[in-house]
Formats: sequence, structure tokens, C-alpha cells
Amino acid sequence: MELYHTPHGLNDYLNRTFTCPCGKTHSAPLKYVSVRKDALSDLPKFVKELGFHSLYLVSDHITYGIAGQKCMDILARAGIRAEIIQLTHLEFDEATLGELVIHMPQDCDLVVAVGTGTINDMTRYFSFKLGRPFFTVATAAPMDGFASSIAAIHVNHLKTTFQAQTPLAVIGDTEILKNAPYPMIAAGLGDLLGKCTCLCDWRLSHIITGEHQCERIMELVEKCVQDLLPVAGRAKERDPKVLGDIMEGLVLTGVAMSLYGNSRPASGCEHHMSHYWETILEQRGQRPAPHGAQVGVGTVLVLKAVELLLERKVDFDAARRAAEAYDPVKWREEIQRAYGPAAPGVIEMEEEAGKNASAGRLARIDTMERRWSEISALLRTLPTSDYVADLLSGLGAPCRPEGIGIDRKLLKDTFLYCKEIRARYTILQMMWDLDLLDSISDQVIEEIG
Repeated sequence: MELYHTPHGLNDYLNRTFTCPCGKTHSAPLKYVSVRKDALSDLPKFVKELGFHSLYLVSDHITYGIAGQKCMDILARAGIRAEIIQLTHLEFDEATLGELVIHMPQDCDLVVAVGTGTINDMTRYFSFKLGRPFFTVATAAPMDGFASSIAAIHVNHLKTTFQAQTPLAVIGDTEILKNAPYPMIAAGLGDLLGKCTCLCDWRLSHIITGEHQCERIMELVEKCVQDLLPVAGRAKERDPKVLGDIMEGLVLTGVAMSLYGNSRPASGCEHHMSHYWETILEQRGQRPAPHGAQVGVGTVLVLKAVELLLERKVDFDAARRAAEAYDPVKWREEIQRAYGPAAPGVIEMEEEAGKNASAGRLARIDTMERRWSEISALLRTLPTSDYVADLLSGLGAPCRPEGIGIDRKLLKDTFLYCKEIRARYTILQMMWDLDLLDSISDQVIEEIG
């Protein structure tokens, strides 16, 4: 069947394959979503309907107490064999994967992530590499990756995105979600707000580089944000209905990523800022703020940079001179300083993608000059940085870098180098192409950094 012309509810996308006017076939392998009071009781039903017999539950010492033991009790009463691990390697890197392998039951046929964020990503990737399907039992809703088919984990000190798999079921018990720490609830809303800049990135890349895009998937993500913003303020009251709606919206944006086959519909330069902060702060031995909280702050920073760009008269000839003068040796030295132990992975990615090479940059500058009125009009459709900052502040979420532990020096490096963490065209790459990223970032840092 054809992908819906207008956005539909979550259940209409589950376990289906769609043709699309964009030319791609979209598939959403997620089979079940249960977000309601006492949704944990659906776990054994889903397990039995899909014919699984030996489960391996993945938790840490926190999520075990929140939902892990309850899941084990429910499964035992249903006569379903299950073992659970409480992870001790919480860097969520190669050592964590090793711990998961060591403790996995030999006859395991289903892995269940009990938690969100990094536990979800580790389980997604681990189960994919071991050839087992997985479920997710959410303990909070701080991010949009529940239904995604990709996983971001730390490899060689770098937050790296890998192809993995979509869960077969996502369970969100609102009696558990309502008791999540409020910063995690606010983080989920921050992640949703970042969709405005990530979708703009995608449209910009379509104009400037010819990257494929799907308008129907874009509209689906936009609808998720529009539906949740009017009720977001009630999240502070821990209203189970609102928190359930937030989680369903986050799951649906994850379904959008699954439909498209990568994270383009829901991740742009605001996410690249977050990934860079996580990489650097964890190298320093510091615990980063929740991912969604970082994305919210990143969104404000990107929107402010766009506002400053639109105030300027772009000198395309100066941009061409900068492109011709690009020195890859100097760039490599800067990356080694800015990324530390993670630099080799970034350098390898650039060597493969060549997104900074002069020839490609000059071609993009030519396109931008021809289509600048169209690009400017697109950028003017974005909300203002003040509007998004006020929304975040009203939700009790951080809206400035210092609120998530980012100092001015790290913020400057973020603006200049976070674009290197993915080979994907974004607003920040466009500013770099135009030789304006350095000066605009200085102005952003002076005004709100």
C-alpha cells in the first residue's frame, strides 16, 4: 500500500510496508506498542503470540528496581523462562557488549531492554549482532529512539552510529513513566523540539546537494511535534495521559526513522552537538546531561546562529577563496586536538566521505548562490531561538549551555567541529562552506553562550 498522504496514528504504521511517491519503499517492522496503565502485563502476551521461549532481560542497577524485577515476576507467573543481567560496565562501549555476550543464556531467543537511552541502544545493537530479536520495556521517555533501527554506542572513544534493528514490541507502563525523574521527562520534550532544525537540515541538503528526501515522512515528524506542544506543559503535573502521549509521539518519530531506514528524519546538527558533548565529557570522566536536554540546548544555539546568518550579506566569492585555501593537514591537526582519542574515527570518516574537499565545497557554493533566495526563505520558516528557549524554560528544562555543563571553550569547539561527527549535510556545514561558521559562532557565544 502507499504511504499515507496525511499523517496517521501510530498503530497504522506498525508491521507494514509502504510504497511512496518519493520513490522508496518504506517498512516499519515494529509489531506491538502498548503505552497505558499496567502495560507491563502485556509482555507475556506479546512473547507468547510471537512464539518466544527463553528471554534475556538487560537492565542496570537502577532500571532493575524500577521495572526489571517486575518483568521477571510477571514472566514467571506466565511460565516463561527468563534471566536478567544488571550491567556493571556502564560506559556502554565494547566492554559492555562483552559483558552482555558472557552472560547471555545459550538458548536465548529474545532479548528485552529494560530501560531507555543507552540501555536501549546497547540491547538493540547486541541483539542485532547476535541474530536475536528484541523488545523494549521503557522506564522513562527521554528520547525518540525507541522504534529506531540504528544504535549509537561508544567505539574507540567515539559516539558512533551503527545499523541495528527495530524492536518487535515497545512497552511503556504509564504508572512507571509518571515516576521518572522530571529531567528525563523534560529531555524527551527537548528531543522533540530538535525536529525543527533537523528537518530544515534535510531540506537544505536536498536543495544544496541533491540528497533524497521524503516529504510524507517529514510531515509525519512535524505532526508529532505539533500535537505534543499544546499539552507539553502538563508534563510537569506528571499526568499519566500526557506522559503516555509524549511517549507515543517519541515512538512515532522513531518509526519515521525506521520507515526511512536511517536517522535523517529526526537527527541533525542539534544532535551532532549532543554527540560531540557526550564524546568529550565522557573522555573527561564527566557524566553528560540527558541526551534530550542536550538536544534542546543545541536547538536553541543552532536557531540563534541561523538568525545571525540571515542578518548578513553573504560574500560568495570570499567563500570560494576559503574553499580553495582549505588545508586538509591543518584540519587533521585541529581534529586531533578537538576529538582527542576519538580523532582517528573522525578522520577516517572524512577520508571516506570527502565532505570538506574543495571541489565539492565549490560546487555547493555555486548552488547556494543560485538558490540563496530559496534557502533564505526556508531558514525564515524556523521558530526563533527565544521562542524555543522560552518553551524549554517553561518546562523546567535547560535552554543555555551552562545549564548542561558546557563552558565557552567547549562550546566554541562544538560549533567548529561537531559537524565532523557525521558525514551528513547540515546548517553548520553550510555555514562552514560559506566561511561564516567561525565568526557567527563567536557572536552566538557572546550573546547566549
